[in-house]
Amino acid sequence: MSLTVPPFAELLADCTSTAFHLETRDVYGIAAEEADFASWKAGRTADITDRSTWWTSFHTAVSEAVGRGVVVRRARVVSEPVSEYIGYEHACTAQNIEAGEDVRWLPRAHASDLLLPGNDYWLFDGRLVRFGLFSGDGEFIAHALDDSAHVVKQCADAFQAVWSRAVAHEAYRV
Repeated sequence: MSLTVPPFAELLADCTSTAFHLETRDVYGIAAEEADFASWKAGRTADITDRSTWWTSFHTAVSEAVGRGVVVRRARVVSEPVSEYIGYEHACTAQNIEAGEDVRWLPRAHASDLLLPGNDYWLFDGRLVRFGLFSGDGEFIAHALDDSAHVVKQCADAFQAVWSRAVAHEAYRV
């Protein structure tokens, strides 16, 4: 694994075919999301038609990649009943979809026989994995890159296994 990890937007800009993201945590403690999460808990949601209130550089990077023909998919493995944070993610997923992502959800009870990596990751073009390392309470620690063939294959297989069982966002209820 490499210690030098380029920014996400750079990795996605280098993508030519696919960018797959697997999320397996029930809570994330991302500092940049604290205000939005608190607002959602207070009953406010973003107006999807008013991009100026929620569109970020992440959404721009995804939208540009999709515009170049890159397929961007996100699969979330979640416990049920869902955590408060997953409820928030579900409510915000329309933003990911608006940027061009395809998003699916897999209840953890349907993943018991799947072998999944210990960390969330992005898989770029089936050749490079960027792992997201988090603390037990969901605080982001670091990213790590791996391009070894066996790790890439394991991550590709795990993503496909989850994707094939997962429920499309519009059909998944929290």
